[in-house]
Amino acid sequence: MPAFVNFWGTRGSIPTPASWTRVYGGNTPCVEIRFDEAVFICDAGSGIRELGKDLARRDPVPKTLHLLITHSHWDHIQGFPFFAPSYAKDTKIFIYGRKATEDTTFRVLSGQMSSQFFPVSFSELGASIVTDHLHNGCQEIEGVKVRSFEHNHPGGCLGFSFEKNGCKIVYSTDNELEIQSGDQFPDLENTGPLRNAPEPLLEIMKRADLLILDAQYDDKQYAQRQKWGHSSCFSATDLAIRAHAKNLALFHHDPESTDRAIDEIVEACRHRAARHGSPLKIFAAREGVELKF
Repeated sequence: MPAFVNFWGTRGSIPTPASWTRVYGGNTPCVEIRFDEAVFICDAGSGIRELGKDLARRDPVPKTLHLLITHSHWDHIQGFPFFAPSYAKDTKIFIYGRKATEDTTFRVLSGQMSSQFFPVSFSELGASIVTDHLHNGCQEIEGVKVRSFEHNHPGGCLGFSFEKNGCKIVYSTDNELEIQSGDQFPDLENTGPLRNAPEPLLEIMKRADLLILDAQYDDKQYAQRQKWGHSSCFSATDLAIRAHAKNLALFHHDPESTDRAIDEIVEACRHRAARHGSPLKIFAAREGVELKF
């Protein structure tokens, strides 16, 4: 059976509904990954609202969902109170933490539904919501090997890898690659050699069918936003090249980036990959698009 990836929210930081974000979308992060009947949801940004509506229209309607939150910054959790399956009594939602002793994700999602922030309390949700964990970094869920790994982001963040039947998909957003690899000064002319990449990341991402990587900035933007926890599109491209990945989806688009600006970023990254002789396929994550692997 093939694996499917659906992009429901691709924008970073804050929702940006506008005429100039119509192509790539303005909802904050939410990506659905399916292996056979297993449904994994990465992040609960505003895009999860549309995912919930879509799930309700499917035949059969999925009754078990696996929600993995990278971190609790607002743009990655703000859509959860509007996620229709969480109100359905016949649905079970597993929410995963890093380890058995940690319930931070559960507490954050329930806390944002307190009366100070939202009119419906967490206790009123109809779904069975279960806390689980990835056994300190790895667990097999419905036949899928799911791994978590640390990111360089203020307050902490996780990435996730999904593998089954030789197919590997990696979701890695809100990760500042430049500081991790020691390349703190961007190459504004985009002519330098491949940038360094942390060996642990390369091992996790090696030969992935799809890498979904934080690429919020170009190098000029990154020069003004170092230590904000996001990466240059060229650092993401170099990481994917070094990992020998097949496909790269540039993700977590900057709220100020127009559709035209994102097109230009994609072309620049493709040019960089070609200059280094890489067959890597590069595109920008776009809301409403479904990929099959």
